[in-house]
Amino acid sequence: MKKIAIIGAGFSGLYLANLLEMDSNFDYKIYEKRQKLNLEEGYGIQLSVNSIKLLNKIGFKSIPAHQIYYPNKVNFFDAKNNNKICDIDIARFNEENNRYTTLKRSTLIKFLCDKVPDSKINYNIELKDVEHSEKLIANFSNNLNENFDYIVVSDGVFSNTKSIIAGKNISPKFFKSVALRGNIKSHNNSDISIFMGPNFHFVIYPVNQNKEYNFVSIIKKNLSQKQVEDEKLFKNNDFLQSLISHINQNAFIDLNDNLENIKAFPIFVSEKLEIVNRKNVFFVGDALFSFPPSFAQGASQSIEASNDLFEDIKNDSDRYYKQRINKIKSVNWRSKLNHLAFHLKNPFFTFIRNISLKYLTKNERFLKNYLGKIYRN
Repeated sequence: MKKIAIIGAGFSGLYLANLLEMDSNFDYKIYEKRQKLNLEEGYGIQLSVNSIKLLNKIGFKSIPAHQIYYPNKVNFFDAKNNNKICDIDIARFNEENNRYTTLKRSTLIKFLCDKVPDSKINYNIELKDVEHSEKLIANFSNNLNENFDYIVVSDGVFSNTKSIIAGKNISPKFFKSVALRGNIKSHNNSDISIFMGPNFHFVIYPVNQNKEYNFVSIIKKNLSQKQVEDEKLFKNNDFLQSLISHINQNAFIDLNDNLENIKAFPIFVSEKLEIVNRKNVFFVGDALFSFPPSFAQGASQSIEASNDLFEDIKNDSDRYYKQRINKIKSVNWRSKLNHLAFHLKNPFFTFIRNISLKYLTKNERFLKNYLGKIYRN
């Protein structure tokens, strides 16, 4: 029986645990530095067909229908005047039991946790070092030493474990953008709506059948290193209000009385793909690579990566990083291109973008290559 340590209980770590739980050839433990998982957060995520197909392998279709939503379109709007530019029929990529899905992050976390025994998750503990012998010797913060056949690092974009294993500091890069997230009280569109403005965009979509909507805005923001590292800044009411005011001044919407549970945080991305060449030690999810949040593939790629790794370990093959490198490159350049297109401020370039979007969103070949290659594979 192969013994596996999973460092981090995010989407990628928990999904991998679900796969291992169904296979008697593996034993595993999850090590999570937090004292508990947040199962109350109401913010939303989007899951495209590629990840829903994988989630259905572990029973995702059993989730009550009222807890999730199946949008049919992505609508593009001018944020200033709320004029619709065009839309994409994302339902075209659906399969019979695999459909583009939106839901609360907490709904997915609860689902993934339900099938993992409590005894398998160790909280308030961090990996401190890994020694290579006949097996991997993991040294933890509680002075526990344990032997494993594999160690899987899934502790997020700020993975300290990655630096420990690499023997050097590997830090994400500030993307010169800030995310403003919340729950919007009212919205009159049942699909995904993207509103594009100068140096910002925001997205609104339902997270279940109960008329609850997620709001997230990505705002270009040049901050000093000191400001980026100041956690109090992102909880400061004046700072939050400045972000809201920036949107209000440049968009049709008034968020002051329409946004609840507001949070802001700086956006960090991977500067480059760092593959640490240590035998039987692997990285998944944001610990492997973190994308700009403009293509809604973060959670889906975390699930995909864990599935690829499981198949790699199960079949004792050596294809995991080769598969991931190609997919990461494909998703990353699309994410950067979307971010650039969504934030244009020059009226001429905005006009060209809108004309191009109207054409491209109805072009079969473009949709198949730009979206289909990611959603279907």
